[in-house]
Amino acid sequence: MTNPVLVEVTRGGAVESYHRGAYVVANAKGDILASAGDIEALVFPRSAIKAFQALPLLESGAADAYGFTQAEIALACASHGGEPAHVAAASAMLGKIGLAVSDLECGAHWPSWPKAATDLGLSGAQPSALHNNCSGKHAGMLAFAKYIGAEPHGYVDRDHPVQREVAAVLGTMCDCDLDAVPCGIDGCSVPTWAIPLHNLAMGFARLATPESLSHERAECVRQIFAAAAAEPFMIAGTKRFCTRVMRGVPRVFVKTGAEGVFCGCVPHAGLGIALKCDDGTTRAAEAIMAAVLSRLGALTGAERGILAGFEKAPLENRRGIHVGDVCSVSEAFEDVRTS
Repeated sequence: MTNPVLVEVTRGGAVESYHRGAYVVANAKGDILASAGDIEALVFPRSAIKAFQALPLLESGAADAYGFTQAEIALACASHGGEPAHVAAASAMLGKIGLAVSDLECGAHWPSWPKAATDLGLSGAQPSALHNNCSGKHAGMLAFAKYIGAEPHGYVDRDHPVQREVAAVLGTMCDCDLDAVPCGIDGCSVPTWAIPLHNLAMGFARLATPESLSHERAECVRQIFAAAAAEPFMIAGTKRFCTRVMRGVPRVFVKTGAEGVFCGCVPHAGLGIALKCDDGTTRAAEAIMAAVLSRLGALTGAERGILAGFEKAPLENRRGIHVGDVCSVSEAFEDVRTS
């Protein structure tokens, strides 16, 4: 199946390139409310599922036991830009559990936010694992490991108690037998499973539907959503799509993943969303998510107006001249209006 064109890139009033992909809106039962493209294709959700990966931290009681703040809970679900506030929060999490930067097994990379990378370089310092966009998630995993008495070393391995619990949560929430699908290694070294978009959307809808969960899990999900709404900067960072969307419309939860994946939900409406841009381009995935959200009848006109503003991202050249746009193809999202 050839996926439809969902996003076009223009220059001089003409289409210069385009992006194909698929998206699906579903409820907690798995009913498809809107879709386009092959939604049963397996995709690696990568960082889009960090909220699921953070659930064991909260459900075990570890987050409460170590006194994690809302900012730190948000960071556990984040793909952050390595800005000073992100690094400080990850460091604080490690301090609360009595572990060190050397215990993080996510690897080090330069901050993705340019100013943070420049400032770090000018200081003469080198990036550490704290600057990794996944350091908050890893600090949370270490906290869970320590709280349950598991050996912290090797917590990224598939057969470690931490990853076994993550797999149990993900498989249950997305109604997917993870033993029957491909499993790879993510950029930060934890396991990542290939899951159909349809199942991912259902999983996020279940996050948004308390009655589909146990009382304990529902309360933990509320804590995650409350943390993201209160601290959207910690989820991503300066000028980042996830932060800007959740700051503008706190009633939605969105999370980017690598290679053009995006997932999210609308908690008050019990809707889950999952999408994949075929060529793995983030700029297109953001436009697709904005296009889906901006057409949902579950949001107010004002909220949809804010979200519509993300459907068309301007392209500027090195001199700051507006030369074109990355914009969603309206016809490809007509089905969403029925949801």
